[in-house]
Amino acid sequence: MTTQVADLLSSPVLNGVIGVVGLATPVIGWASSAVSLKAVVVVETVLVLLLVANHVWMRQVYIHLRRANNRDMSDGRYFDLVRSQLEQELIADFGEIADGHLQVYATEVPRLSVLLFQVLIDSGSEPKRVLAADLTTNPNLLTQRREYLAVNRRLIESGGTIQRLFICWANDLVREDYARSLLQLIDHHRSLGVTCGIAVRDRLRADQAIDFVVVSRAAVLVEEDQGDADYTRGRSSVYFKQVDRWAGRFESIWGHGAGAAPFALQSYESVARPMLDAGTWEQGRATEAVDKL
Repeated sequence: MTTQVADLLSSPVLNGVIGVVGLATPVIGWASSAVSLKAVVVVETVLVLLLVANHVWMRQVYIHLRRANNRDMSDGRYFDLVRSQLEQELIADFGEIADGHLQVYATEVPRLSVLLFQVLIDSGSEPKRVLAADLTTNPNLLTQRREYLAVNRRLIESGGTIQRLFICWANDLVREDYARSLLQLIDHHRSLGVTCGIAVRDRLRADQAIDFVVVSRAAVLVEEDQGDADYTRGRSSVYFKQVDRWAGRFESIWGHGAGAAPFALQSYESVARPMLDAGTWEQGRATEAVDKL
């Protein structure tokens, strides 16, 4: 209902109708003796109130920016062409946001991740919970995102919770170097207060093996192209609609009871950590442990 009212108030058709009626009413009143002055005044007053309401609504719905004067520029024509291109890109971005979707690239991805967490801390939105599924092909990449890890800590210190699911290939989990890096990463996240779990990527459906972060019931950040250590590449999207669907997807992977992701991680750790600590890694034993997950 609210959306329909918003569309009506911002409709060019409505503005046109108000304008035509506003012009026609005094003309009709002047031409027809059957129309009283009082009726004309009432109609005009209603139209003025509608115009004021429309103006107030438009200021709330649309962003108003000052347009630079090309006469102040060294080459006005050149400036106009550049300005036109930038305005088109800006309008396209704001159009996406208005539809509840935003796409970001490269270095903007970690910055936006931090922003989503910080807004959750500041906004008071409930539940103050984050559900994160990480396609962990290289554990070392996640240890380098210091600002992101810092805002994870701030969220938990403010009373929030984070569940992080590390989705790993079976062939990676049986490698000593990967296991060492992964468990060091998990130790760090646990020190922040994060609840960690593990899932074997080979056993997940295609629609489950996705890198995404659900922020409360407000937003979901989906990583479509994983970035590298310096974030010279990478592409992600943020969706502000149908967030519960993504939360349900996370819960289906996380699981419940004895088969839940944290218990799977404990089972893997019970085999991997003693071998790593003793320096006696046996790939056969690691394979058996992964097969049981």
